[in-house]
Amino acid sequence: MAKVALIQRELKRKKLVEKFAAKHAELKAIANDVKRSDDERFEARQALQKLPRNANPTRQRNRCELTGRPRGTFRQFGLARGKVRELALSGNIPGVIKASW
Repeated sequence: MAKVALIQRELKRKKLVEKFAAKHAELKAIANDVKRSDDERFEARQALQKLPRNANPTRQRNRCELTGRPRGTFRQFGLARGKVRELALSGNIPGVIKASW
């Protein structure tokens, strides 16, 4: 089990990303628009830098929903590899079976 503080930090980041998502996307679009003037694009980049660091979606880390493990997480299930294996073998994940050939 991951430390509670690390899990809480990720939840805090998730809320911050959701809060600034619209503004971040708008500024990003302006900064990447070649039809805009250089001054407008520069101002958009400056405004992006003034947003909180944790408002950037790339700062988020995928963690297991059950254990909080940061590595080996399957996006499809939101679980770490160990838990996926454990739940699949017990038949708790629909449509997942052990491979045999």
